[in-house]
Amino acid sequence: MEVLGDLAGGFATALRPEYLLLAALGVTLGTLVGVLPGIGPALTVALLLPLTNEFDPTGAFVMFAGIYYGGKYGGSTTSILLNTPGEAASVATTFEGFPMARSGRGGAALATAAIGSFVAGTISTIAITFLAPLVAQVALLFQPADYFALMVLAFVSVVALVGRSLVRGMVSLFLGLFMGLVGIDVLSGQARFVFGVPQLLNGLDIVVVAVGLFAVGEVLYVASRMRRNPEEIVAVRDRVGMNREEWRRSWKPWLRGTAIGFPFGTLPAGGAETPTFLSYNVEKQLSSHKDEFGKGAIEGVAGPEAANNAAFSGVLIPLLTLGIPTSATAAILLAAF
Repeated sequence: MEVLGDLAGGFATALRPEYLLLAALGVTLGTLVGVLPGIGPALTVALLLPLTNEFDPTGAFVMFAGIYYGGKYGGSTTSILLNTPGEAASVATTFEGFPMARSGRGGAALATAAIGSFVAGTISTIAITFLAPLVAQVALLFQPADYFALMVLAFVSVVALVGRSLVRGMVSLFLGLFMGLVGIDVLSGQARFVFGVPQLLNGLDIVVVAVGLFAVGEVLYVASRMRRNPEEIVAVRDRVGMNREEWRRSWKPWLRGTAIGFPFGTLPAGGAETPTFLSYNVEKQLSSHKDEFGKGAIEGVAGPEAANNAAFSGVLIPLLTLGIPTSATAAILLAAF
């Protein structure tokens, strides 16, 4: 009963008009910055960190929470409309979101991403209230062997995404592993694969790699076809929303994505990249519209976007219960605390 009382008190505080205004401001700022490739919520919160000196603590954190979730959602907009993920966690959204936009269904893709983010954020926030101590204890039980098993699961899911060619999936996997090894080893302090280039000592930023692979590739593709076959601008059909069939196909992926993403957020270095890919793979296996995957299946947008937002809610559990930040944004929030 005490937990329910605290939850009701929290909602009563958050629903005060001034805090609702700060939340709206934070979400707007976060979304605007989130659509810019390479600029995520961590940088946004860091830039606005001095505002904690001007607002009361509750108001500042309400706004930072809005920036946090708005930034996570904003990355899906460019993924769907431009085939350019705003951050690494939005890569999985491009697989189905951009084909939906190309076929004039960009409004439905944006709607399922927004509603899925809201559903996942709401459910995972309530789960934080009731499960935070338990989940924090489970997260502390993870040993190196468990992390190894988790990484193997992630690798298998990546290979499974490229089901039409096992060789292509393995090549992409090992290429990604090689790129992840560049830089200084955190355990031994030895430089790996830097080839005498000092700039590589910090490793390859995953955001830079993702933006380079998707954004630059898309720009070159469009530029190569401008004279012979100009790119056609596809207008969004009807209103920005979903019909009854799209609602029916989205609500289960929202719930499954939440269930997949939330536990990953509580793990140190869990991140949101792994659960988004896992969610996409799960939806691909469970969907009764397998022939649409790769051509614009709405389940492939709903699931990863829900997993993305739920994972970043899970980050708050070790932050609030143990004082351990498991992401860059959580570390900045800890500094604000």
